[in-house]
Amino acid sequence: MTLDSATMAGLLATFFEESFEGLDRAESGLLALEASASAEVIGDLFRAIHSIKGGAGAFGVDEITGLAHVMENLLDDVRSGTPPTAEIATCLLVGVDHLRRALESRRGGHPVDPAVHAPVIAQIVEVRGASSKEGAAMNAPVAATSPAPVATAPWLVRFAPHPNIMRGGNDPLRLMRQMVALGAAEIVADVTRVPALDQLDPTEIHLAWTMVVPASVARADLDEVFSWVEGDCDLEIGRAVPVPVVVAALVAPAGPAAPAGPAGPAAHDHATPASASTLRVGIDKVDLLMNMVGELVITQSMLGELDDDRPLDPERVARIREGLALLARTTRALQESVVRLRSTPVGSVFARLPRLVHDTSRRLDKDVQILISGQSTELDRTVLEKIGDPLVHIVRNSIDHGIESPADREAAGKPRQGTIKLHAEHRGSAVTIEITDDGRGLDYARILQIAKDRGLVAPDAQLRDDEIAQLIFAPGFSTAKVVSEVSGRGVGMDVVWRSIKELRGEVKVSSTPGHGTKTVLSLPLTLAIIDGQLLRLGDQSYVIPLLAIRETVELPPAARRRIGGSEVFRLRDQIVPVIDLAAMLGVRPPGTNESRLLMIVEAEGMQLGLLVDELLAQQQIVIKSLETNFGRVEGLAGATVLGDGHIAYILDIVALGREMRRPARLADSVATTQATRESYAS
Repeated sequence: MTLDSATMAGLLATFFEESFEGLDRAESGLLALEASASAEVIGDLFRAIHSIKGGAGAFGVDEITGLAHVMENLLDDVRSGTPPTAEIATCLLVGVDHLRRALESRRGGHPVDPAVHAPVIAQIVEVRGASSKEGAAMNAPVAATSPAPVATAPWLVRFAPHPNIMRGGNDPLRLMRQMVALGAAEIVADVTRVPALDQLDPTEIHLAWTMVVPASVARADLDEVFSWVEGDCDLEIGRAVPVPVVVAALVAPAGPAAPAGPAGPAAHDHATPASASTLRVGIDKVDLLMNMVGELVITQSMLGELDDDRPLDPERVARIREGLALLARTTRALQESVVRLRSTPVGSVFARLPRLVHDTSRRLDKDVQILISGQSTELDRTVLEKIGDPLVHIVRNSIDHGIESPADREAAGKPRQGTIKLHAEHRGSAVTIEITDDGRGLDYARILQIAKDRGLVAPDAQLRDDEIAQLIFAPGFSTAKVVSEVSGRGVGMDVVWRSIKELRGEVKVSSTPGHGTKTVLSLPLTLAIIDGQLLRLGDQSYVIPLLAIRETVELPPAARRRIGGSEVFRLRDQIVPVIDLAAMLGVRPPGTNESRLLMIVEAEGMQLGLLVDELLAQQQIVIKSLETNFGRVEGLAGATVLGDGHIAYILDIVALGREMRRPARLADSVATTQATRESYAS
């Protein structure tokens, strides 16, 4: 029986999805192999690689079968009694990385040359300590050539710029010229991320490059080339495994090698695009959705019976009200059901972090473990896809700057092994992710001094510990004394701040010097709908997300003070800056607002008071993008359509907090706060 192209494409998509799940299981198993080499773990590892190899052969993904085969052989040795050493786990992890990259390329319609797996195949064969018979069979082509041994391996550089790198003024072509000047002997472009022509954005970069650089080039020179683009690219620099080139004959196809460029039109028609994504949903969620749809149909039928020309007597009005109330409840339940349908456990993102901890701690000669809990907590798929990078930066920062070396920890009376805890849970209408380490904590005095030296705060600023902690998110801020492969350029925490703010979330850092640091991410369950507070300014309606609101107070006539050009209000023991929203948004001229309602909101770790005319209803708000339909408007996060058909703008509390955090404003705020305290005291 011959399958049609659509059926084959569906089966191939399933193969890729199951293969990536198998690679995730294999990676988790390999990380646990050294600590717990149980028969169950080893067996699951073997089955995962065996299934991938079998599926690849069945679907013609031949570029990975050779590598999967030698990995399977090594795992079979371990299953038969060979001790699972750290070296075995490390080379198999490298093999998993190669398999993942090859599958991602093939899923994008761009088969890779099997020769790229030659170094890791040779490494696995060497680690395995093959028998003379297998060694002769595997290395027969090598014996005829006997090349001279390589004393020092060349550098292997993989440079994958982020799509928007050119918007910051960085040109990858300039970097390529610098690499050629350093003596790059070979530069190969990776086109696997290039989309179809009708989806191509000419202002974005979709290419990546792999470069081989002579061993004589200093590592510092390589770092210097890419120093201005760190944070705008994925960069890997390491020594290439010194393996003779003829090893490629072991896995290369008999015919001419397939080109590394994009596949032809036919291949694009039948391949699953790299951007395609699927969502596995439990049958219980689908059943719940069907029940809600059934309730909706019943409600529609109930209201439909009342749609006639008869007069509205009290009984009919009561039935209409009952039907509308039922419709509101069913719609809310239906919306919650759809949100749950799109939700995915955060464990799928958390699963990447043990490998990161394993590799980074070894690179820094530290002993670090990661403990994960709350993996079943669910988040909207869109939110989940965007928190991977922030989590990577936070965990890597904890290992590099937070966790001490084993000797330093022992001297401080701590266990030699550092611990990072990752926990997720639902709190109200948000999901909270906590990342805690037991390292040295933040040096508040040093952070404040660096911020003053760089002009981030006024020279005489006196800030609270929580305000100082927020300074680490400033662009370019770093406490590292030297730039390392892991950190030191001041881009990681800035990436965290920007990414979480784009998701309308919050980031808070707290620390106890000598005992560790806690970073808390608060994220919305979904980006499409929020719980909002409607308010009135003049004749206009606006919305503020409920999550940002702390309280609303009525101002006594003399409660507002104007000192140093700024208005402030004393809320219990805290001085709160007051913002005249009506004047800021152009609803009324400045100085004419006599409103006595002050809404206290929290943005960027600081509280602000917003003057409003009237509080209206609280309701769920469907967010419509202004940037997509009109253009970016500073201070507005979007818009929504109210029940009466009018448009209400959603205020961007983060933008207000960012405005108050500008160095000049912060210096003014410190001076105003001091003057205000003296004024209230007098």
